[in-house]
Amino acid sequence: MSELEPSGMTARFSDYIVYVDESGDHGLKTIDPNYPIFVLAFCIFKKADYSQQIVPALQAFKFTHFGHDQVILHETDIRRDRGDFSCLKTKELKSNFLSELTQIIEISPFTLITTVIKKEEHRKRYNEPSNPYHIALGFGLERVFNFLHIQQAVQNTTHIVVEKRGKLEDDELELEFRRICSGSNYHRHPYPFELIFADKRSNSSGLQFADLIARPVGLSILKPEQQNRSFDVLRPKFYSNSHGNINGWGLKCFP
Repeated sequence: MSELEPSGMTARFSDYIVYVDESGDHGLKTIDPNYPIFVLAFCIFKKADYSQQIVPALQAFKFTHFGHDQVILHETDIRRDRGDFSCLKTKELKSNFLSELTQIIEISPFTLITTVIKKEEHRKRYNEPSNPYHIALGFGLERVFNFLHIQQAVQNTTHIVVEKRGKLEDDELELEFRRICSGSNYHRHPYPFELIFADKRSNSSGLQFADLIARPVGLSILKPEQQNRSFDVLRPKFYSNSHGNINGWGLKCFP
């Protein structure tokens, strides 16, 4: 071993990484009647799969459709044909684009855990309702820990990557994250997680996956009778129990 290769350095980290993004806002003062929920999506990737399959697939997709890989895939912008996606205004172009992107998600190996907060019910139930983001974070981290425990991957540090939102919100999130991971959780013992804040302009494949996934999950709760091809593709990705049940496992609704 050379002097530049510290012994045991990689053993400090687990084989998994988690990317987190949201759909909807976590505010309770004004609730959008058309989307009265907050969704937090946790995408768990095995690092080998992420680096060797996920990232190259998204880069190739971007090269095909844009000629470069600097475009950041935002679900809202894609849905509204906005910004870099203004080129998708014809039905055929949009359909082909979405079909390809959906196929990438469908064949990509990852595990999904989501928390959906029903904000109106939450606000009515409690005199002083807690921050929906913090509630969703707690439920999500508990389930991430359960998944990693089954994979025997809780001995080393797993990084949880979130997008920066603003200094005040980030400081509050970090405080809540540390509180949960220090033992204020369902398991009553520490979680081996470390929080990483990524810049909004960060071209992270993992964060883009989480961004694309959160809203279809929310719509599956809001409009269960409506056709939802995206959710159908995601369903096999959810963390589940031995009977394949995702409710309460990979998909947690509160209250």
